[in-house]
Amino acid sequence: MPKVELDAEALKAEKIEEIKAEAEKIKAEMQAGRKDEEKEKITTEKKQHKEETHEKDKEKWGIAHIFSSYNNTIVHITDLTGSETVALSSGGVHVNADRYESSPFAAMKASNAVVEIAKTKGFTGLHIRVRAVGGVGSRVPGPGAQAAIRALARGGFRIGRIDDVTPIPHDTTRKKGGKRGRRV
Repeated sequence: MPKVELDAEALKAEKIEEIKAEAEKIKAEMQAGRKDEEKEKITTEKKQHKEETHEKDKEKWGIAHIFSSYNNTIVHITDLTGSETVALSSGGVHVNADRYESSPFAAMKASNAVVEIAKTKGFTGLHIRVRAVGGVGSRVPGPGAQAAIRALARGGFRIGRIDDVTPIPHDTTRKKGGKRGRRV
């Protein structure tokens, strides 16, 4: 009988050793799997970071020059240097009567036309420069300026700076009309 008990205990010990070996093997595989998962997680994080920085690199900014007088509104988009024209439109192109050229509706239509062209050329953000007549004329932008800015913002562009670039003389500039003024 003692021999059978020893054999049973030996079999139990062998089984325990086999189970421990399998457990160790599974543990090693799980750790390897975790390492692979961690590696995958790190690589996906790096890819996401690259994509985010790549998206930032893909941003293309331009300048929207809005000239708004009481007779017309002109929207002109250039690159950041201002030397290359991307798109250009005026209120007079989109309405029939002369008296509506400076209206907010015409300015909005002109801005929408310019937005479509700029989007096809890959622009994502705009700095806006608003200009009134200035000089000896009115230094207040016309009625179309605000509508044009709103239309650009609604067009999906990121808006950077909004500047007023109305030319203001710093000396005495002679008004139109001659020595005796405008004779009615």
